[in-house]
Amino acid sequence: MGELASQKHVQFIVSVEKKKDSFESVVMEHIRMNGAYWGLTALDLLGKLHAVDVEEVVSWVLQCHHDSGGFGGNIGHDPHVLYTLSAVQVLALFDKLDVLDIEKVASYVAGLQNEDGSFSGDMWGEIDTRFSYIAISCLSLLHRLDKINVEKAVNYILSCKNHDGGFGCIPGAESHAGQIFCCVGALAITGSLHHIDKDLLGWWLCERQDNKTGGLNGRPEKLPDVCYSWWALSSLIMIDRVHWINKDKLIKFILDCQDIENGGISDRPDDAVDVYHTYFGVAGLSLLEYPELKAIDPAYALPVDVVNRIILDR
Repeated sequence: MGELASQKHVQFIVSVEKKKDSFESVVMEHIRMNGAYWGLTALDLLGKLHAVDVEEVVSWVLQCHHDSGGFGGNIGHDPHVLYTLSAVQVLALFDKLDVLDIEKVASYVAGLQNEDGSFSGDMWGEIDTRFSYIAISCLSLLHRLDKINVEKAVNYILSCKNHDGGFGCIPGAESHAGQIFCCVGALAITGSLHHIDKDLLGWWLCERQDNKTGGLNGRPEKLPDVCYSWWALSSLIMIDRVHWINKDKLIKFILDCQDIENGGISDRPDDAVDVYHTYFGVAGLSLLEYPELKAIDPAYALPVDVVNRIILDR
């Protein structure tokens, strides 16, 4: 088994920010806030968050803030709960949440809750359990969960549970590992994991491991993908069923997806690397307790020390 090319990955992540005219940068312009969260959290897990200019990052994040209280994916882009959580997470990494008007941000997020307990992503009204998780995680980090109806939020998430133990994006939708993370994470943050059939869900999740490569997929009959080393693995940890998969084979799969010459991690071996898969590959290795990586919280998707500082040492 190979080793994690940590320094190469740090160089790759830092270089991505500097290539503003590249094709990759242009096509990711609208989700740059998410990209900042992926890259910076990966750097923190690798112990290299100091490789970036804190004040420059914080200044850019605040330029994406809207009068509504929400954040856009980049300067001049419309606010959405997706980018609002990423902005809060980035500021949390740097211990800079105090630069926010917390009440304003919390009111924006809480205002997206619907009568049935679900959450819209923005003013246009799309509903998805991703947004339920994002709202709950964001408000918890801001110590403002009391601004929403948590019971209704939990009940809506439970209405999206399927007969196979998994969860979909809306009631009746297909189970998917990404949606399962969102639902399990939201239930974990709200202290509601007792509503889950952990054996049934654990079985569905452990079946996501490909016997040949050791990688995890997101749904039956799909190819393994490094990102599910986060989405599926974190859920298995939260429901205490991670011992049902072969951890060593998964570690090898993630390491095989590295570009050891130029840095970065791809979805599958020998594919093109990107920041998204680099982050989730490093995060997966952190969950698997890979040496010399900081521990990551499976529910908040932030380093454990950051979560402890915010949640425990208010």
